[in-house]
Amino acid sequence: MEFVHPQFFWVMLVPFSIFVFLVTTNKDKVSRIFDEKILERLRADSDTLPNSLRNLVLFAAVFLMIVALSRPVIDEGEKVVKLQGITALAALDISGSMRSKDRYPNRLEFAKKKLAQLLDAMPGDEVGLLAFAHNAFVLSPFTSDTGTLKQIIEGVNESYINMSSTDLGGLVDLAGNLLRKKKEKILIVFTDGGDPEALQGLKERLKAEGITLYAVLIGTKKGAPVLDARGHPMKKKDGTIAITQINEQLGQIARESGGDYLIAGYGKEDMQHLADEIHRRFAKERRGAIRIRERVELFPYPLAGAVLLLLIGLSSMPRSGQGFYRRRKARKKEARS
Repeated sequence: MEFVHPQFFWVMLVPFSIFVFLVTTNKDKVSRIFDEKILERLRADSDTLPNSLRNLVLFAAVFLMIVALSRPVIDEGEKVVKLQGITALAALDISGSMRSKDRYPNRLEFAKKKLAQLLDAMPGDEVGLLAFAHNAFVLSPFTSDTGTLKQIIEGVNESYINMSSTDLGGLVDLAGNLLRKKKEKILIVFTDGGDPEALQGLKERLKAEGITLYAVLIGTKKGAPVLDARGHPMKKKDGTIAITQINEQLGQIARESGGDYLIAGYGKEDMQHLADEIHRRFAKERRGAIRIRERVELFPYPLAGAVLLLLIGLSSMPRSGQGFYRRRKARKKEARS
């Protein structure tokens, strides 16, 4: 066992020793001033600990507090912790087509679930969250706090959905600004792919920003009707129901940028595979490893002992009020006799 703050232990021993000396010698002075019979009459009658034993208990409590504050530990040596250190942006599509129900319960909720699974597969990585439709905006800055990111994702609901068309170019512009000073420029998009018009010039923008795109396509090749806010199928100008399918052209653009794409399924394996692929691709960009010293903290034990001793010592203090009434009764009894 050793102390993390040994200097605190040795420094505090000085005032502790002075405190013990003053308390123990003070008792002798009182005894010299007053006669023992007078002290006996003044002393409260109660079944308490003797003064010497109570002082010893309180001294032990204070000493254990000093030990706890000095932070005793068991040193288990150094441990090498590998830092993944990947920095990435994850973008969630909130366009009108994400209401479609070809994924349960709809594309938006399914995309949120897949994004949460990806975060679980990237512990220690810094991830920023974006949402986009016609415009893109930041949901969360870069953080490795997976719990907070998942709470933010859960807060995205259908009220966020924008019926405007998807603008992936604007998303890339925002991502480029956020990733400009980052070592890795990774953008992971959860979307159904958008319309072909939304992909025009996307390849050139990705190249200009140096962004590697990974696309997680949400939906099916068969497609499903586009729904309005009331859940009713929307119709085209010719009166036919508007159907939206995944657009794998976005996946091809992702591969040309150096990334990849996949069609999201119902298991967790696809998100784990995606996280592993990103880590392999950017393994050289990781921050390496750090050495940390593993310690078993022992301070709760002396602290608990100190609290227990304080309770014993303070609860055994004489109750002068009760002693006064006992002596008064005794005097009345003597007067009667």
